[in-house]
Amino acid sequence: MNILVDADACPVKEEIYKVAFRHAVPVTIVSNSPMRVPAHDLVNSVVVGAAFDAADDWIASHADATTICVTADILLADRCLKAGATVIAPNGKPFTDNSIGSAIAVRAIMADLRANGDAIGGPAPFSKSDRSRFLSALDEALVRLRRKGA
Repeated sequence: MNILVDADACPVKEEIYKVAFRHAVPVTIVSNSPMRVPAHDLVNSVVVGAAFDAADDWIASHADATTICVTADILLADRCLKAGATVIAPNGKPFTDNSIGSAIAVRAIMADLRANGDAIGGPAPFSKSDRSRFLSALDEALVRLRRKGA
């Protein structure tokens, strides 16, 4: 089992470390530039460079059925799901085979609206309840994978 983190804009890195240390699961922080990570045997940092989608490509190529991917990127979530990974957004909401299609469709609609100059709001501000939901979702996902024998 391992946790792959799309880290450049991830607001829950500290929570990931906390849960990973409790479960003794390795974490790989994937980013376009160097980041501070805890000096711990379970934490690894991969800097992929600034190429477009370099972090996404690295994560997707390393995702499998024993992986939990943490990302807010809907297209990366889709790629990871296709590789068999469990995918959780930083707000704690899981991406699943049943939900990813509608998430991609909403993303496309929003992109079209923005392209046409429509003023649309962005995502809601990150909250304490998002953080709490994420902690629970990550813990549950790790327990579920362990039960499957990952």
